[in-house]
Amino acid sequence: MLTITQALFDQIVAHARQDHPDEACGVVAGPEGTDRPERFIPMLNAARSPTFYEFDSGDLLKLYRELDDRDEEPVVIYHSHTATEAYPSRTDIAYANEPGAHYVLVSTADSDDAGPFQFRSYRIVEGVVTEEEIKVVEAY
Repeated sequence: MLTITQALFDQIVAHARQDHPDEACGVVAGPEGTDRPERFIPMLNAARSPTFYEFDSGDLLKLYRELDDRDEEPVVIYHSHTATEAYPSRTDIAYANEPGAHYVLVSTADSDDAGPFQFRSYRIVEGVVTEEEIKVVEAY
């Protein structure tokens, strides 16, 4: 289960809406070994595409150095889908290389008549996608 604060939830959704019609992407870091997302880190979609996201390699290197210096790890890796549901694509699955991370997808397309967005979380390990429950809390 992903437990996330309302503030972080809102920041991820706001980033997805802000970058629409391109896919948004980013990370929420947390202290190593805690599985607690704490620090919101929006990233630039280097692909600048409505159908694909890609972290800039320089930004990614800088991010991982910073995480290492702060004894943090990527707890949540998020991106948006602008025209499809919030479910990992084949490409998303192929690029999922953090087995301990929660992969959050936000769809800014109203593809299920459930409202203006979907917010879903998955574990992706060795190509296997498992959706997980999300618990939104005011604070940890």
